[in-house]
Amino acid sequence: MSSRIPSHQLSSGLVVSGRPEQQLKERQPTMASRAVPYTGGDVKKSGELGKMFDIQIADHPLSAPSSGPPPLSKLSGSRPSSSSQHNSGSVRSGTNSGQISKKSSGPLTPQLQVTGLITSGPLGSGPLSSGARRSSGQLEHTGSMSKVLYGSSVTTLSEEVKVEFRVSKVAVWVLMVVAAMGLLVGGFLMVAVKKWVMLVAVALFLVPVLVVVVWNCVWGRKGLLGFVRRYPDAELRGAIDGQYVKVTGVVTCGSIPLESSYQRVPRCVYVSTELCESKGCCVHKSENKKSRHSEKYVSDFYLSDFQSGLRALVKAGYGAKVAPFVKPATVVDVTKENRELSPSFLRWLGERSLSADDRVMRLKEGYIKEGSTVSVMGVVRRHDNVVMIVPPTEPVSTGFQWFRCLLPTYVDGLILTCDDNQNADVVPV
Repeated sequence: MSSRIPSHQLSSGLVVSGRPEQQLKERQPTMASRAVPYTGGDVKKSGELGKMFDIQIADHPLSAPSSGPPPLSKLSGSRPSSSSQHNSGSVRSGTNSGQISKKSSGPLTPQLQVTGLITSGPLGSGPLSSGARRSSGQLEHTGSMSKVLYGSSVTTLSEEVKVEFRVSKVAVWVLMVVAAMGLLVGGFLMVAVKKWVMLVAVALFLVPVLVVVVWNCVWGRKGLLGFVRRYPDAELRGAIDGQYVKVTGVVTCGSIPLESSYQRVPRCVYVSTELCESKGCCVHKSENKKSRHSEKYVSDFYLSDFQSGLRALVKAGYGAKVAPFVKPATVVDVTKENRELSPSFLRWLGERSLSADDRVMRLKEGYIKEGSTVSVMGVVRRHDNVVMIVPPTEPVSTGFQWFRCLLPTYVDGLILTCDDNQNADVVPV
């Protein structure tokens, strides 16, 4: 029995042997045998993922998980058109661009964002309050004049810089004994012999001592600033570990940039705001001035040395002792002649629960902005390839300044000075 060889004709008309090739059918996508629940970004519905972060999921059981995302008809009301997506590049919700906002019933620690990013704490937590948040190193505020709160990584300076002069305790006791003996002998001679010679001698001895003490109380702070200006700058490249140095250079913000309280100056390493009031007619006089509210913050920052170009990390945050000498500028001046308060100043007072009564007030604000020229005095620490400047363990002394009649002045912590004309000397970084 003969067998016939199969043949077929091509589309060009040519007849060839063999069977025609079968058209490849499109392969249908295969589905997994186990349905994966759609969580919609909610960590409470993620099962084992929620247990990894100790999140209670008892209130949200997975009794009826859906096999996929919700229908597009339910999302069509909140989803923008394709043209708007093409123009913006991201889905926008509310006033925040580039992300989808979602309200939660309570804080979760840690929290899985709708975008899939796992954060280290609840929404609004961290170094800033719920009114402001950091995004890519910047400060963002939900309100126009919301108050910024910082965490433990930022040092809060609650007191003024203490500048005190010290003398030997032995010298103080000798002076007190000599003065007491002179007064005793002078009083006895005055009563018995009616002579004032001894009392006059004691007075001539004590008057210069009192003059020196008053002189140091008045000029001690200026003497310290003069000592800092005259102190020679060191080169970081040649500084050894544990050496006390003065470094001058350009500052760069660290991981947490600061923002001034009233003027909202961004990317600062040090900010201070002080509200002074007076019950008299003038707030400019020191005897009438009274500090009503004060805010001072400083954080870790980087300093690029002018001498060598080396960059060092200045450890000013996390509760470090810092002595800033930055002259603030007056931004609001309320006098008896000018009592008109701006809306921004009224909001600033309201956020801090301060009343705007019939008072003479002055608001001063100082800051060190990124790119400013700063001088820092501290101790060098080297760890691997990282150079740090940390506060000294003991207060620093200026020593005797005989030409200026100044006793040794002591200051505790990192000394931080900045030029007064920072607006003109800021280097863009």
